[in-house]
Amino acid sequence: MLNESKLYNVIISHEAAQMLVSHFRFLAQISETAALQLIVEFNEKAKSLEKFPEPNPWLSDPLVPSGKYRKLLVAKRYLLFYQVKDSNVYVDAVVDCRQDYGWLL
Repeated sequence: MLNESKLYNVIISHEAAQMLVSHFRFLAQISETAALQLIVEFNEKAKSLEKFPEPNPWLSDPLVPSGKYRKLLVAKRYLLFYQVKDSNVYVDAVVDCRQDYGWLL
């Protein structure tokens, strides 16, 4: 049974934060509303990882060791890649899933 009272410490890497800023800037050129919604939803999803990081699917890629990263969809187009270690959740990347992110792996 899951321990519902356990809170994880969510740590967003500098690289992931920079990726989010880059996506925000690009999106803001098209729609300021959509860009702001990306930030709102990112914050909501990151907050949700404090309580429930395990239910999200594993990243399945031959270049990544099995069971290393989980992924979480944000704003229909962006994926958070994160790891759970002990009581910490490490968000390592934010990628646009419409683009090839193989370079990241």
